[in-house]
Amino acid sequence: MSVSPVVPHHIAIVMDGNGRWATRRFLPRLAGHKQGVDSLRRCARACVERGVGVLTVFAFSSENWNRPADEVSGLMELLAMALAREVPQLKKDGVRLYFVGERAGLSQKVRDGLAQAEAATSENTRLVLNVCFNYGGRWDIAQAAASLAARGEAITEASLHGAMGMAHVPDPDLVIRTGGEMRISNFLLWQAAYSEFFFSDRLWPDFDESALDEAIAAFRGRERRFGKTSEQILSAHPHPMPG
Repeated sequence: MSVSPVVPHHIAIVMDGNGRWATRRFLPRLAGHKQGVDSLRRCARACVERGVGVLTVFAFSSENWNRPADEVSGLMELLAMALAREVPQLKKDGVRLYFVGERAGLSQKVRDGLAQAEAATSENTRLVLNVCFNYGGRWDIAQAAASLAARGEAITEASLHGAMGMAHVPDPDLVIRTGGEMRISNFLLWQAAYSEFFFSDRLWPDFDESALDEAIAAFRGRERRFGKTSEQILSAHPHPMPG
């Protein structure tokens, strides 16, 4: 018996498998990342059509700096190109962009591009798209605690939550990881405390609308108890949601 809503309000995705997708086709890894941008565009549009309110994606982790230098520089260039190409359409589609992560290590060109994209889409309300870039879950918790300490504020669950990079949206209902791996990889460690997880064998460039619908269907079948018993959930929801 399901008490999950028909569509999760907030979906978060670890977009894994771009490099493997390219390698299997004897292409440079950057070709897989370019294809991954197309998948993100498709997924964001599908979320808008399905009534999802928030989409959060893991685009570049704080650990990704350890990858080969040419791949990292290529990713930075790809980000700049994607912003220039995609922001006008995102604005037209009603998508509001947020970039969550440490910006101090990024070039001024990249930082300016992120700020301009956020400003250009700041009035949109159909979908919030959080792009976690140079992000790590441990970094997020540490920077929140440091900012509270610097202000002399007490460190509590509520104050930490409010100081994190994702404080502007509710916690994710559903976390999807593509590429066949079954780990969280330092993504939304705090926010995913009660999220449902769905692992897909599809590499991210192959993740399409049908794969998204499969994940949403699995979510609908979950009983979300948040520490309570099934009996307590049923008494609070005597008429189960459709699904």
